[in-house]
Amino acid sequence: METKNKIRILIAKPGLDGHDKGAKIVALALRDAGYEVIYSGLHQTLEQIIQTAAQESVDVIGLSIMSGAHLPISEKLIAMMKEKGLDDIFLTVGGVIPYQDIPKLKEMGVSEVFPGGTSFEEITKGMNRLF
Repeated sequence: METKNKIRILIAKPGLDGHDKGAKIVALALRDAGYEVIYSGLHQTLEQIIQTAAQESVDVIGLSIMSGAHLPISEKLIAMMKEKGLDDIFLTVGGVIPYQDIPKLKEMGVSEVFPGGTSFEEITKGMNRLF
């Protein structure tokens, strides 16, 4: 794969979920794998995530969701991305994701899903599959 710049990934924590240790560790693992990673911090609205993604010209938005609201959050964010002309950005979702919800997420347009316990190697392989 040849790109003009490093692949940029936004790691975002939507909503009121206050648990970000996993998101921070994944951000470090992706950085160590050669990606440029922007971590948006806790309690981000979907509007803030969209704004940051656009401002930072990211290639991937990686949502970390522990609340169980991964389906409605992903659906709404995908609609907002399309509305803002950002549907060329890949969306990935990780966190507490039941395996039976993975096909639903993929159907709605999520590119990769990383349930809790996914190894850093598998996350990196999943990111590499996008490009």
